[in-house]
Amino acid sequence: MSDEPGRPSQQDLVRWAETLAGIARTGLGFTQSQYEQERFEEVLAVAADIRVAAGWPYDAGRLVEEWHGTIGEGVPGYQTPKVAVGAVVGNDEGQILLVQRADSGIWLYPTGWADIGYSASEVAVKEVAEETGIQCEVVQLLAVLDGLRLGFTHIPLYSLVFHCRATGGSLAAHPLECADVGWFHRDELPGFVAGFDQWGDLAFRAITGEPVEVLFDAPRTPPWRSHPDLPLE
Repeated sequence: MSDEPGRPSQQDLVRWAETLAGIARTGLGFTQSQYEQERFEEVLAVAADIRVAAGWPYDAGRLVEEWHGTIGEGVPGYQTPKVAVGAVVGNDEGQILLVQRADSGIWLYPTGWADIGYSASEVAVKEVAEETGIQCEVVQLLAVLDGLRLGFTHIPLYSLVFHCRATGGSLAAHPLECADVGWFHRDELPGFVAGFDQWGDLAFRAITGEPVEVLFDAPRTPPWRSHPDLPLE
């Protein structure tokens, strides 16, 4: 996929396809008009073609079928991004708590899907305990990130990241989700730490007690462009 300035990247195509698919599925969940249903089905098919062009490994028909499985009726059918919750946990030595994902081998702060019945901060505490054996308390919200926009996911996803302080427990990697777990200083990070260039500075400033502001994706005009400073053509 082209990285030429002003031309869409693979990341752009994925985001556009998922956006169109979300609009179409929401429309199919709300409308009772046969005419509108047909138009939304066409939009869904176009979105699938774009997604295939961006690297989807199967045919467009299979993707449309999967998307159809998520269509609800009325408000439950309104398509929204999934929500993940992460925790940047620091200790008194200025180290960060990282886990190695069992499925991919990459290192990252503890993170997991938001669970119904829990507040976002409660999910952060729960994920840390489950994945690492460490008990912690939440200090503040650190970041709200759009996974599609930043390119670290291929599904619509918002990531809420909290700064937390370790309060007890002992290291114990989750036997199914984590291959390893540990405390690390900034100059001794293990292997590949996913997205560290995006959140690493903020994380260690928070851990060492510096005042930090919440990181978020600034609005763009128009929102579909990857680089607002580049020409549309």
